[in-house]
Amino acid sequence: MENLLSIFVRSIFVDNMIFAYFLGMCSYLAVSKRVSTAIGLGAAVIFVLTVTVPVNYLIENYLLKKGALKWLGPEFAALDLGFLSLIFFIAVIAAIVQIVEMVVEKVSPPLYNALGIFLPLIAVNCSILGGSLFMQTRDYGSLAEATVFGFGSGIGWFIAIVAIAAIRERIRYSDVPAPLRGLGMSFIITGLMGIAFLSFAGIKI
Repeated sequence: MENLLSIFVRSIFVDNMIFAYFLGMCSYLAVSKRVSTAIGLGAAVIFVLTVTVPVNYLIENYLLKKGALKWLGPEFAALDLGFLSLIFFIAVIAAIVQIVEMVVEKVSPPLYNALGIFLPLIAVNCSILGGSLFMQTRDYGSLAEATVFGFGSGIGWFIAIVAIAAIRERIRYSDVPAPLRGLGMSFIITGLMGIAFLSFAGIKI
């Protein structure tokens, strides 16, 4: 239980996809002009990461990794399909994102229209693929650990985009120097928030 809590907290604060690795910056900057759209996209990212990371964990450990196919028989024990991992990961992500897109379009057309092209582009969001690749390289020992990591990473991305959206809404009514308006100020704020999140690196659980 302590290990799961540690993975959860670290994935949100210490290994935050935006502030630690700057993954998914395109949609983070483009859809963070309003809090309402940021919440919608952030919730979609949480769902996609929570589903795709454990699914890809199962694919990695029971299909692709060397020795993963031993459940089929001893003759398959030495088979290594690891070179196909990237293709499988992307296929799973694309399928889940397609489902999310159809659900959002059906349930909330205004949110679907507000998110625009960035909803289907979750499929090529660096943070989504990064979640599965980090899961692979960190070699989590159980499905629960992979699921907690995916969920925590989604929460971290959600916090980042909602926070910057709230700040950008307030800045709209502030007296910002002309050269810094728009993306310039957003980059500065993101850098400062990234530095602030570095303070969580000393967390010990």
